[in-house]
Amino acid sequence: MSAPTNAHDLKPRSRDVTDGIERTAARGMLRAVGMRDEDFSKPQIGIASSWNEITPCNLSLQRLGLAAKEGVHRAGGFPMEFGTISVSDGISMGHVGMHYSLVSREIIADSVETVVMAERLDGTVLLAGCDKSLPGMLMAAARLDLAAVFVYAGSIMPGKVGDREVNISDAFEAVGACLKGLITRDELTEIERAICPGEGACGGMYTANTMASAAEALGMALPGSASPPAVDRRRDGIARASGEAVVNLLAHGITARQILTMEAFENAIAVVMAFGGSTNAVLHLLAIAREAEVNLTLDDFNRIGDRVPHLADVKPFGNYVMASVDQVGGVPVVMRALLDAGLLHGDALTVTGRTVAENLAELAPPDLDGKIVHKMDNPIHPTGGLTILRGSLAPDGAVVKSAGFDSAVFTGRARVFDREQGALDAVADGTVVAGDVVVIRYEGPRGGPGMREMLAVTGMIKGAGLGKDVLLITDGRFSGATTGLCIGHIAPEATDGGPIGLIEDGDSITLDMNSRELNLDVPADELERRRADWHAPPPAIRGGVLGKYAKLVSSAAEGAVCG
Repeated sequence: MSAPTNAHDLKPRSRDVTDGIERTAARGMLRAVGMRDEDFSKPQIGIASSWNEITPCNLSLQRLGLAAKEGVHRAGGFPMEFGTISVSDGISMGHVGMHYSLVSREIIADSVETVVMAERLDGTVLLAGCDKSLPGMLMAAARLDLAAVFVYAGSIMPGKVGDREVNISDAFEAVGACLKGLITRDELTEIERAICPGEGACGGMYTANTMASAAEALGMALPGSASPPAVDRRRDGIARASGEAVVNLLAHGITARQILTMEAFENAIAVVMAFGGSTNAVLHLLAIAREAEVNLTLDDFNRIGDRVPHLADVKPFGNYVMASVDQVGGVPVVMRALLDAGLLHGDALTVTGRTVAENLAELAPPDLDGKIVHKMDNPIHPTGGLTILRGSLAPDGAVVKSAGFDSAVFTGRARVFDREQGALDAVADGTVVAGDVVVIRYEGPRGGPGMREMLAVTGMIKGAGLGKDVLLITDGRFSGATTGLCIGHIAPEATDGGPIGLIEDGDSITLDMNSRELNLDVPADELERRRADWHAPPPAIRGGVLGKYAKLVSSAAEGAVCG
């Protein structure tokens, strides 16, 4: 970043707590946390971290927080670390705990906003490692509109069972295989012991790695920072450089919303499409855009996906993990290929103070390797890895990971379950069979509440050998580790009177990927009769944080945001 041409106040907010005799008490408290006389003239930088010992995803953040503070000191700022929450999707999957996962995204954004606003911090370095903490931090950055740089904890390394690499999705699929008698309990235990060999976020192109890639493409993280594994000491250098970068952003007067433009979101969507990333990216990018006051809609995903090819052969549908992508050059390799093809906005600003094109020119990433990330003229699919559906069952939209979807048309008979547990039981006892359309409803943002992920049931279906023969649809969500015939985010949700709430066992349901429609093959007069008899169920949970969330949350088609 070049020297600023105009002088910008390095302390646009912290003078509220450091300057004047009226701030004597505040300065006294700041002295107790280590500030000296010469520090009161420095910008105060919040190091917001979701470090905890709840999940391996966040373990590296303790050391990365220290490195970020070193970078802030080196650049002439004063760092002040504070924590926020994070929950583990992998541990909370398949039971009541998953109600709290998406809710945590809002709590993270709110808590960071609360601290930064109350303490009058001038800028932030935002550290996260788990699925909802990444978008939560980016939502906070967009809402606050201060100098901000995002730092990812990094991905876990793959485990090994014999010569086969394994990760978290293999465990969920192995449960289904074990229940079906396809593997033994001892083989299941061997997978359990191997899937998480150390710290880091789940290894495939699941939600955490998808959102880390999106953050880099948005320009909110340093170039090349998404792919190095959590254990790689390059991450310490990235964190240190991020601390320096936020002070430089202050010097240049650059704030988050100058970076988070419509062009930046189009870049992020393009990269997610090329990677075939998690369906949760749709939900999260909509939410971040809302905080940045950018008018991003579901239709933008199909518009961009139609022209961006799917390139990356990564799990859950492919063969490789994020550590493999790192070995061939990481996210910049994909960004350079897209830029050269005219599919990225090269003039979009980033946290380096330079543009996307300038960053890539300096990095000079290698060409696409052709195996882990396919060449542009030999894509895995000619269009992007995510598709937005409409139709009589999803008037406001639904999301499918088309990267793992080979069927053009699927018609089947409905097996209806009000909530996830009934579907889990049916798969476990073998009563879900080929040709079924498993409908899991009343799991939306408001009805769940919390829009639970369905990796447990999708993993069991795939593990039982039914992954290509059973379609699953829901107003809930899917994990980034989900693949196969799965459609989520159906809107309106059942609780809000959406058509998914009118489905009965045995109804014919048709998915047509060519027309991008999901339809309930039931006559209109019959649907009107059912609608007249339908009544919204009472709230599943009335009190606590979930009760508050259910009253405030919007549709999945709008990012499931509160307020």
